[in-house]
Amino acid sequence: MRGTGGPPYRGAGYGDTAQESGGLMAMAAAWAAGFVTLGVASYLQVTYLYETLASTERLESFGGRLLLIHLPNALCVALAAWVSARAHREPFRDLPVRHAFAVFTVPVFAQVINLVLRWDRVSLEGLLMSCAVVVAGAVTGYAVDRIREGER
Repeated sequence: MRGTGGPPYRGAGYGDTAQESGGLMAMAAAWAAGFVTLGVASYLQVTYLYETLASTERLESFGGRLLLIHLPNALCVALAAWVSARAHREPFRDLPVRHAFAVFTVPVFAQVINLVLRWDRVSLEGLLMSCAVVVAGAVTGYAVDRIREGER
């Protein structure tokens, strides 16, 4: 059975150890790329957008918070999800569940860390909008990856 190019009991839960460890490394590389991208994009957002344009008057309205905080955050999350997706190499990206796990881990982990660190300052609007931003950004990044993958 080894002459067929795969392990003899693939369907019974016995995986190829080299392929499984390679899959974990591919996922770790995708996560690392996503975290670096999210960190750099967030730094640029805070340094050049938020500190330059945000003022107390602008942040009092929902529209101001939406334009200066939530939409830029969604772009950062979408970029990080897309980079994670692109960094998740083949043949592991062909498995939909593993690929989704590689893509969505960075935004979800960043959201959990954000909530844990700022739990004492979270308002209902902030909680709902940050969750909406993470979902919208992560799904957008994944969708862009799938669209680009379909063009190949």
